[in-house]
Amino acid sequence: MKEYDYLIVGAGLWGSIFAHEANNRGKKCLVIDRRTHTGGNIFCENVEGINVHKYGAHIFHTNDKEIWDYVNSFVEFNRYTNSPVANFNGELYNLPFNMNTFYQLWKVRTPEEAKEKIRQQVEEAGITDPKNLEEQAISLVGTDIYEKLIKAYTEKQWGRKATELPAFIIKRLPVRFTFDNNYFNDRYQGIPIGGYNKLTEGLLKNIEVRTGVDFFENREEFTNIAETIVYTGPIDEYFGFQFGQLEYRSLRFDNQLLDQENYQGNAVVNYTDGETPFTRIIEHKHFEFGTQPKTVITHEYPQEWVKGAEPYYPVNDDKNTAVFNQYKELAAQEENVIFGGRLAEYRYYDMHQVVGSALKKVKTHFS
Repeated sequence: MKEYDYLIVGAGLWGSIFAHEANNRGKKCLVIDRRTHTGGNIFCENVEGINVHKYGAHIFHTNDKEIWDYVNSFVEFNRYTNSPVANFNGELYNLPFNMNTFYQLWKVRTPEEAKEKIRQQVEEAGITDPKNLEEQAISLVGTDIYEKLIKAYTEKQWGRKATELPAFIIKRLPVRFTFDNNYFNDRYQGIPIGGYNKLTEGLLKNIEVRTGVDFFENREEFTNIAETIVYTGPIDEYFGFQFGQLEYRSLRFDNQLLDQENYQGNAVVNYTDGETPFTRIIEHKHFEFGTQPKTVITHEYPQEWVKGAEPYYPVNDDKNTAVFNQYKELAAQEENVIFGGRLAEYRYYDMHQVVGSALKKVKTHFS
């Protein structure tokens, strides 16, 4: 008999949900994480009473009532609505693209006027078979929106020219012919009251957790203490990078505590010009309607991922997909190991998708 039923490698959202559900079923679990805290990328740091999203802005949104009820069973979510603003060389535009944006761009007042403006620009561009992201975007929304609100932001985000990026990245763009600044169409949306740590704490209640512990430094020991390993780390690292490293885009965050109550009047402001080196500024207190006398802002700088940096966005091109599929084949042959989460599955997950994926795995595993 081994000491634990499950060793969960990674105390992020996916691993925490699996641990919680296994624990509810009477299984003995140990959760470890190489970071010094639980929660993975949804971890919040309290600064002057403000919950700072340490690894970038996280806004929970879903159309799935079951998932919404699930997360709200651990912590109540507020009514936050994501309504980012774009700053293009000092000009401000509402996002996503909607009638407010079109009025700000062209002074058009009706949906028909806006549609006609876009139609004219698409027709003038004459793109019938988009070969790259730039052509795809112009064929959907015309040149003005592309030049001011898409081009430079996307190039900063991916570190490549828009003409070098595949068209599929931007197959669809949210375009609304109503005066509606709500970025997401989902029925449910919000931020945990008191921060995401409350969600993680609720999930991991009464479960043994060790942080600051690296699975790979004591792999043999950890492998032998549990009947089953639940692995949520990078899949290429698990297999010793034998087919090469999977590529990611990473981020660098520059946090500042300001001795003022309100810096930009909004949680998220995107900087869509090419001269500004960062992509956006986050003002964290607005996620929770904070009234603290000070504020914390974060400048977000995209960067190439190198080993040791945090992997954020998988580069799901043909080359990386082929490498991942090799690792996936090996994973399928591993006995008593469950792989799950964004790093183990090499895919970008929104939080509600992480919850759904973890609950689905629990359901099939324990059925």
